[in-house]
Amino acid sequence: MLHNQSRWRAFSRQEAVLVLATVVWGATFLIIHIAVQYSGPWFFVGMRFITAGLISALLFARVLKGLTLKEVFAGACVGVMIFFGYGLQTAGLQTLNSSTSAFISALYVPLVPLLQWLVFRKKPGLLTWIGVALAFIGLVLLADPGSIGVSFGTGEIVTIISTLPIALEIILIGWFAGKVHLGRVTVVQLLVAGILGFLAVPVTGEHVPEFSWVWIIASVALGVASCMIQLAMNWAQKSVSPARATIIYAGEPVWAAIIGRIAGDRLPPVAIAGAVFIVAGALISELSPRKKTVLSAQQEDETEPAEV
Repeated sequence: MLHNQSRWRAFSRQEAVLVLATVVWGATFLIIHIAVQYSGPWFFVGMRFITAGLISALLFARVLKGLTLKEVFAGACVGVMIFFGYGLQTAGLQTLNSSTSAFISALYVPLVPLLQWLVFRKKPGLLTWIGVALAFIGLVLLADPGSIGVSFGTGEIVTIISTLPIALEIILIGWFAGKVHLGRVTVVQLLVAGILGFLAVPVTGEHVPEFSWVWIIASVALGVASCMIQLAMNWAQKSVSPARATIIYAGEPVWAAIIGRIAGDRLPPVAIAGAVFIVAGALISELSPRKKTVLSAQQEDETEPAEV
């Protein structure tokens, strides 16, 4: 029986895990904003991802012996993107509040399908573009530039730049997913990001910060969170396309705004309208037209020669 109407496809387990990851992501902005008042950004990035890498190494200790050059390459590529993306984002949080940083960081949403189109010649479908457009409009409304007064200072500029490697990270994870071992690649990418963070300390003129439980607890907590998030992304994006994953990730600033509100930030009406647009974008991206697909499959069956 043919279905002549489009149907809504329920979220899969993988997509639900990515939604949960965005909730955790949303909380990290406020934590990092507080932590970098006690530590330099690059040292903090080093601590965060070295912690995450060591935890993942313990989790996958039994399979690390089988590490291949392909997995080292894949993990290193993603790790470099993590280093630049989250390093620049962390540097921006020295002067930006957590909500503004989350809003600007979400500019990677429209970058992912654009980069896929430019680099891999994978043109997104119409519904994906509509979903991305609605999500981006929602992000603009959520940022409420008229009341927040977003300007292009150093913090804003480095945060905008950070969106490019973050978008590339998502694309690379999707590219390597299913071709390499999940656990081994996660260990490599997190350790690479952490090592590069520490190497950046003397290059940028930073110093090892004075002892403070604030940056220690924050780096360990985010290390655990980063490990879990990278595992979730690597696992989920075996079956979730980068474009669809990006729509889900667009909910990150919504959670950041909610958490910021709990911490005392005000959520104006225009920001609520932005959240509605983002949810609408996510729902529309889940709308899968079935008529063409079913008819095409039937036509292929009819034209395929019978086996003898």
